[in-house]
Amino acid sequence: MARPAPEPVQVIKKRRDAALRHLVGAVPYIGFLGVTFERRGDELTGILPYAQTNIGNPLLPALHGGVTGAFLEITAITELAWQMIWERIEGGGAEAARLEAGGMISLPRTIDFTVDYLRSGLPRDAYARARITRSGRRYASVQVEGWQDNREKPFIQATGHFMMPRFDRG
Repeated sequence: MARPAPEPVQVIKKRRDAALRHLVGAVPYIGFLGVTFERRGDELTGILPYAQTNIGNPLLPALHGGVTGAFLEITAITELAWQMIWERIEGGGAEAARLEAGGMISLPRTIDFTVDYLRSGLPRDAYARARITRSGRRYASVQVEGWQDNREKPFIQATGHFMMPRFDRG
């Protein structure tokens, strides 16, 4: 019995990008803040572009702590959801087609989220990357770092615990 030919890499990349756009578009607050995600393989980087409306203290000026905390939480949830659907996208078939066509995506729900403000966020673009430290069927734990000019010097970091959504794994 012959194995089916693998799909061209462009088809898989197109499927991944469509699923990521759909995932990000499913949360209106992500669009409100202007957060975007850059994908390199299976790694996501959240980007919070500078906007005057994100300034909390105009005397410094410094980014608003609520905006930067929300940015890290958005990055953590998006990373968890992305990892959750990654296998289903790679597998192709009906599930991948459903996601690509804009089918519903259940997002993880925040149990708790602790933010450490290390220094003031400067009035410029910010970046964040999440690392899943534990992921099970029901619960996940994530660490997130946010930086601006130098990834080695984060200005904010967070740890979160999330309830994972149920979905048909079969």
